[in-house]
Amino acid sequence: MEMQSSENTGLNFEKVWAMFKETAEMFKETDRKSREEWQEIKRIISDSDKKAKEEFERRTAESERRFQETERLIKESGKELDRKMGELGKKLGSVVEHLMIPNMKNKFRQLGYTFEKSSPNVLIEDRIHKLYAEIDIFLENGDCAMAVEVKTQPNNNDIRDHVKRMEKLRQYADLHQDKRKLYGAVAGAIIPENVKDHGLKEGFYIVEQSGDTVNIVSPPGTAKAW
Repeated sequence: MEMQSSENTGLNFEKVWAMFKETAEMFKETDRKSREEWQEIKRIISDSDKKAKEEFERRTAESERRFQETERLIKESGKELDRKMGELGKKLGSVVEHLMIPNMKNKFRQLGYTFEKSSPNVLIEDRIHKLYAEIDIFLENGDCAMAVEVKTQPNNNDIRDHVKRMEKLRQYADLHQDKRKLYGAVAGAIIPENVKDHGLKEGFYIVEQSGDTVNIVSPPGTAKAW
């Protein structure tokens, strides 16, 4: 039997090689398209991340701005409230002083003090020696003086402050050759018992508002003279 030539066979080297080349080109094209698609996917993800980050930063900045604005408004409201409370406290203090002064001199007279002069809001100022003190009511005569601290409702800090005030007054008086004895009193419309006890232990008179007049409680023993 005569063998057929390679030209007549279904596949030969050239055909197989051509098929390999075509397949390789197809893989290359598929790989190129896959790479392009992946780059596009990465770009989309990157853009999304960027937008998400920008939105997050925008919202964070807006929240911070609102927080700071709220904090500022709270501080301003607090300052305004403190200012109004301070003004109200001064007005109440002035009312208490006005009610107390006329009766206080008479009540102290019953305790042996004859004060010829009474002055509200006396300022002691000695810049050379750096002595500053403000006295709500200052009762005076030739032998002694009484510094009265007036609060609507005194507390223990007011007692301590008045002790320091009396020490400054003594220094001021000595520097200005004022040898009078200086006494202290704490007056209030409402005085808690613990505050009253503290004041009495420090040697102060306690002056309480009682209706249209005042009651004065003397410290045990004798009042402290500065």
